[in-house]
Amino acid sequence: MMTDQPAQNGLIPPPTSEPSKAAASAETKPKKRICCACPDTKKLRDECIVEHGESACTKWIEAHKICLRAEGFNV
Repeated sequence: MMTDQPAQNGLIPPPTSEPSKAAASAETKPKKRICCACPDTKKLRDECIVEHGESACTKWIEAHKICLRAEGFNV
């Protein structure tokens, strides 16, 4: 009679849908933190801004934004 209790009379509870929700939200969220994403374009952008000023570096700023968007960030 004790064997019925752990299995709750032989019934197995239905699986929850939480894993599928978590998987769906993981796909839409970036996999990295923004500071660690796109290190190559970030370096070029930062060096250009330091040496030439922000207004002269729109090419590198836009390239970094494109890379970040490809990684899933909304910038």
